[in-house]
Amino acid sequence: MENPKYELIIEAKDMAGLDVGLTGTATATIVIDDKNDHPPEFTKKEFQATVKEGVTGVIVNLSVEDRDDPATGAWRAVYTIINGNPGQSFEIHTNPKTNEGMLSVVKPLDYEISAFHTLLIKVENEDPLVPDIAYGPSSTATVQITVLDVNEGPVFHPDPMTVTKQENIPVGSVVLTVSATDPDTLQHQTIRYSVYKDPAGWLEINPTNGTIFTTAVLDRESLYVHNNVYTALFQAIDSGNPPATGTGTLQITLEDVNDNAPAIYPTLAKVCDDAKDLRVVVLGASDKDLHPNTDPFKFELSKQSGPDKVWKITKINNTHAQVSLLQNLKKANYNIPILVTDSGKPPLTNNTELKVQVCSCKKSKMDCSAADALHISMILILLFSLFSLFCL
Repeated sequence: MENPKYELIIEAKDMAGLDVGLTGTATATIVIDDKNDHPPEFTKKEFQATVKEGVTGVIVNLSVEDRDDPATGAWRAVYTIINGNPGQSFEIHTNPKTNEGMLSVVKPLDYEISAFHTLLIKVENEDPLVPDIAYGPSSTATVQITVLDVNEGPVFHPDPMTVTKQENIPVGSVVLTVSATDPDTLQHQTIRYSVYKDPAGWLEINPTNGTIFTTAVLDRESLYVHNNVYTALFQAIDSGNPPATGTGTLQITLEDVNDNAPAIYPTLAKVCDDAKDLRVVVLGASDKDLHPNTDPFKFELSKQSGPDKVWKITKINNTHAQVSLLQNLKKANYNIPILVTDSGKPPLTNNTELKVQVCSCKKSKMDCSAADALHISMILILLFSLFSLFCL
C-alpha cells in the first residue's frame, strides 16, 4: 500500500494579478510518511489452546490489530513469551502474511507432569513507537493451554538390557527378568510382555512377570551372533484402549565354551609316484571357538593298517603340520586318518580322512587318472576272483 499523498495546484499571475497579466500553474505533491503512532493490540485478552501430550507444532494463532500502514515496520508485529515457559517448551513466531503470532509446542508436553500451562505474551512493533506513545495493557495477552492425556507405551528400564551368559547353558535357563513401567501413572494399567524379534528362536518370556528363559541351546558360533553378542527385542503392552506398546532391546554377551572340534585343511593332496621329495602336504587346522579353546593343535596319525608304516606327520607350529611319505607308493588313492585335537578343557578331537592321490608324473605333467583306474581295477579283480570261487 502506497503512503497517502496530496496534490496541490498552484497558480501564479504577474502584473499584480491584473487581468491583462500572464498566468502560470504548477502542481505540488505532498507525500505523508507513516510514523509508528499506534501500538499493536491483541483482539482479546485471553486465548485458549488444546494439545495432546507428546505432540509438537502450532497450537494457536494470536491475532492483533494495528492502525499503522500495513507491511511496514510500524505495523509488523514481534511476539515474545514473557512468562510461563521455564522449560522452553513453547516458541512464538510472526506469520508474515497475517501478522498473527503462531504459538508452537517445540518440546513434547507430558500430561502426567502438568496438564495445564499459562503463558503471558507481549506484542511490539519492529519500529519503535513515536515519543509520547507507549504500549498499553492491550499489548499483552494470556494463553491458557490444556494438555490432553494420551495412552503412552510402556518404557523398559534400562534399554538396552545387557546380560552375560555362557553358551550351551541348559534349555529352560533363566536369562534375565525385564521390567517396563507405564508413563500413564494416573491410569493404573497392567503390562504384559511378549517376544518381538528373536532371530534364532532361542528365547521366550513370561507374559506377566517378564522373566526371559531359553527354549534352545545358545550358540556363540551362530550366524545370528555378532561380536559375541546376541540381540533380541521384546514388547511391553499396556491394557489401555487402544493398548499402547513399548519395545526394549536385550543384548546377551555369550561366553565361549569348547564345543567345536578343530577341522583340517586341505583334505585332498597329490604326489608323484616317483617323487624324490616325500613331503606330501602341509595341513592347517581351524577352530570356531575362541582362545584358549583353539590352538595349539595336536596332529596325529591314526593307526595305520598293514605291517609297514608309510606315513608320518610332523608338527610345524601351533596350527600346522607336515604330512610326509616314508617311501614311494604305487599309483592309487589313499585315505589317511588324521586326528587333530584342540587345547580346550576338556579337549575335543576330530578324526578326518586326508585323501592322497599318488599320480604318474611325466614331463612335468601330473596324471592322476591312472591312480583312479588302478584303484578301481584292483577292486574289480578282487570281486571277480571272489565270484569265481563261489561259482565252483
